[in-house]
Amino acid sequence: MTVLETRRLALRLIETGDAPFILRLLNEPSFLRFIGDRGVRNLDDARAYIEKGPITSYERHGLGLWLVQLREGGTPIGMCGLLKRDNLDDIDIGFAYLPEYWGQGYGYEAAAAVMDHGRRVLGIPRIVAIVSPDNAGSIRLLEKIGLMFERNIDFHGEGRETSLFVPAPAPAPT
Repeated sequence: MTVLETRRLALRLIETGDAPFILRLLNEPSFLRFIGDRGVRNLDDARAYIEKGPITSYERHGLGLWLVQLREGGTPIGMCGLLKRDNLDDIDIGFAYLPEYWGQGYGYEAAAAVMDHGRRVLGIPRIVAIVSPDNAGSIRLLEKIGLMFERNIDFHGEGRETSLFVPAPAPAPT
């Protein structure tokens, strides 16, 4: 089911049939470095990840990570969406893309659409983000969609810092 579309992209619910793509994405070196190892090593693991992650999130919260695909041809290129995490007060935006699609504006196009959808359609007043402090590309994208660094937090309780980005204040009227 398509959740939203942009000029070049379609974002839809992730299904168990997307396991081959999810297996590849979650094992990209950039995903492992900046997001973490989800222990997905084969198609069965990928299907379990989809069922316990995105599908459960859709059922519980009415939102989650969505598959990002090119409108022309339907090629999956990543995932982007909104998450309700137990250890974070606010809804946050998350995303990951295959490296061959970086630098083409797809990340911004999807993230801007997701932020707009979250605010306008879902009525979420405040959307934040968490990011590895050394993930410069994702930090630039978060700033481009109107978020700013607030502070570092120990998100996983492992003594490893994660940067929390929050909505930037609106500019003062002139």
